[in-house]
Amino acid sequence: MRALIVAIAFLVMSVLQAQACGAVNDACEIENGTYYVVMPDRPPVGALMFLHGWGSSGAGSLKMTGMVRTFTEAGYAVIAPNGVPREGRSGRSWAFHPSFPAVRDEPAFLNAVKHDAAKRFGFDPDNVILSGFSIGGTTASYAACARPNDFAAYAPIGGNLWRPHPEECAGPVRMFHTHGWSDGTVPLEGRVLRGGSLREEGALIQGDIFAALEIWRRANLCVNHKPDSFDIGERYWRRAWDCAPGSALEFAMHQGGHSIPKGWADMALAWFEGLQTSE
Repeated sequence: MRALIVAIAFLVMSVLQAQACGAVNDACEIENGTYYVVMPDRPPVGALMFLHGWGSSGAGSLKMTGMVRTFTEAGYAVIAPNGVPREGRSGRSWAFHPSFPAVRDEPAFLNAVKHDAAKRFGFDPDNVILSGFSIGGTTASYAACARPNDFAAYAPIGGNLWRPHPEECAGPVRMFHTHGWSDGTVPLEGRVLRGGSLREEGALIQGDIFAALEIWRRANLCVNHKPDSFDIGERYWRRAWDCAPGSALEFAMHQGGHSIPKGWADMALAWFEGLQTSE
């Protein structure tokens, strides 16, 4: 009987929330921005917050129906915030870099989205994974560096910290980075943007993924550079480090380019839930 009452209450709450905001044509609004939500068909156990790439939007993130379905079927809400408008262009981006105009404090905004969505839609704010693709992955990484405790874990794809790399991050973090071996948009070594040069002072330069991993190893108080485990699978090559208690660091590489590879959602979800069971 109790389970039935909880289910009915959740159904009523979901209907009211759906009427309030969250759909693609009716974003939820907070100070400094908006976001969309897709809910599971049962009380949510947590959430995935996914940050779109350059020139896209939160609504664009939700078009990745396979990823959305993987998480919602597992009982997670999927939150898709909107980046800031691009001046003179359509689509949106993220104000993540220290040299960018202070349009918005992105880590603070993402944390505010998390708490607002948790209150509206009834999930545990302490069980949210922050992910994103390309510049969205980079934004998630800067949020992890500045405020590692805001989210339960971070899972960027095809983007991490940029040059000049941060000298250090705030503390231990749970980080799972995924990248393509043949990525030409955000190469593993990074890339100079806007026609600049490596020798040009102030040039906008993407970061080196391996340098970022070194920063995460320092943040996680690792005692060795060498990974503690390797896994060579059919689709992904993975390596992981066991460092400070409560932290996690793993790198997964696939053969493709600048894309969200097939099977990423299942892999990331299994990694995240594996963290919970290992506690």
